[in-house]
Amino acid sequence: MSYQKLLNDLSVNLDANGTLEVHTPIDGSLLGKVTERPVSEIEAVAVNAQQAFLEWRALPAPIRGEFVRLLGEDLRASKDLLGQLVSVECGKILSEGLGEVQEMIDICDFAVGLSRQLYGLTIQSERPQHHMREVWQPLGPVGIISAFNFPVAVWSWNAAIALVCGNSIIWKPSEKTPLTALACDEIFKRAAIRFKEAGHEIPEHLSQVIIGGRDLGEAMCQHSAFKLISATGSTAMGRKVGEVVAKRMGRSLLELGGNNAIIVTPTADLDLAARAVVFGAVGTAGQRCTTTRRLFVHEDVYTSFVPALQKAYEGLRVGSPLDSETLVGPLIDEGSLNAMFDAIELAIEQGGKLLSGGLRAKGIDGGAYMHPALIEMSSQSDIVKSETFAPILYVMKYNDLNDAVMLQNDVPQGLSSAIFTNDVREAELFLSATGSDCGIANVNIGTSGAEIGGAFGGEKETGGGRESGSDSWKAYMRRQTQTVNYSSDLPLAQGVEFNL
Repeated sequence: MSYQKLLNDLSVNLDANGTLEVHTPIDGSLLGKVTERPVSEIEAVAVNAQQAFLEWRALPAPIRGEFVRLLGEDLRASKDLLGQLVSVECGKILSEGLGEVQEMIDICDFAVGLSRQLYGLTIQSERPQHHMREVWQPLGPVGIISAFNFPVAVWSWNAAIALVCGNSIIWKPSEKTPLTALACDEIFKRAAIRFKEAGHEIPEHLSQVIIGGRDLGEAMCQHSAFKLISATGSTAMGRKVGEVVAKRMGRSLLELGGNNAIIVTPTADLDLAARAVVFGAVGTAGQRCTTTRRLFVHEDVYTSFVPALQKAYEGLRVGSPLDSETLVGPLIDEGSLNAMFDAIELAIEQGGKLLSGGLRAKGIDGGAYMHPALIEMSSQSDIVKSETFAPILYVMKYNDLNDAVMLQNDVPQGLSSAIFTNDVREAELFLSATGSDCGIANVNIGTSGAEIGGAFGGEKETGGGRESGSDSWKAYMRRQTQTVNYSSDLPLAQGVEFNL
């Protein structure tokens, strides 16, 4: 199948002599070639970003918000096309591809509101006739490193907020999904043209897309010009980013993988729980940071709930993500497929029993298509505590809620968690300080991420990043305390005397 028209409609320019080949996970066919930026050019990128920042920060925040409003409008106009490209390039079913673009639009709306809410504080001074205040100033160039599983939303989360905060942005997309980044760059340029036509100034190089591999990301992390590095990806990648950026006293914002769990209690609405569990476990072929990977089911409902899951798994439609009937698309590549096979083998060695799936889908030409695996475990073994980026759901039985919560928390990752219960005491226990230790804790909804405005991120190895929430903008700004003396005296703090 040719996707050239789709790329043309989004103004994605390919390079026949490009150094990076881009393949679709749908059938493995070549989408095109793009040119990578050599590491040697990172200095020029940094210089351009700094100059753009110096110009952009001078605009009032509501004016910067107006640009983000226009960007949201252009994303709305391109939603169908960009959503299709997301599906083509990373393998999400079309509904999820469109949903990701809608997330981009929503974050623009959120950021526009924030542009008039970059509030500081008035601080009471111990000195007479003094005025103190806390203000927040633009930070500087922001580097964004995104993963393949959310090829465009991650950029929008960071870019929209960074822009209203007065920063320039530099985006290194995953080398597996550069075409969606180039499409977003073209949409950005269209918004910039409209912004200029409305009479506003916008600096050149306000947003830069740089395509390349790991070495390019490392160069970004090492360069002092990038005041904040926001990275999404594996915990191993995030650990490296955090270390490198910290060495130069820079800031990092990390949103990494999550080995997420759901607890199903005896009072749960089992039909509701089953739908949420299956969607959480197999959506995006198990390649979300919020994918459900562990399931704790109370012994009183285990024998009825788990067979219902098996039946649902057996009816899952695996195939092309562009087919409206498909519920499970392909894994991103053969490497992911092999990692899934390895994890299943280890789970069986550690006492697991394969209840459903775990086999390669037949009758599909090209692509790494797998039937999602449902594995019953007698205990939370080492493989269960490890995150495999694939549709594997480990099911375990429990009889005491406190034990289930303890097991849920007993993993290195801490992104998302959920409980299904109609008992208010169980729900409140789960949400209390002695309950879930994850960045997201949900009741009767599954492990889906926090919506726009929520404190999305995580704890422990998940990184603790916060890309949204009421104070999310503070990550993209620097705090400054300002003190004004409007007297003719010079009183010193803490009663210090210094008389000449």
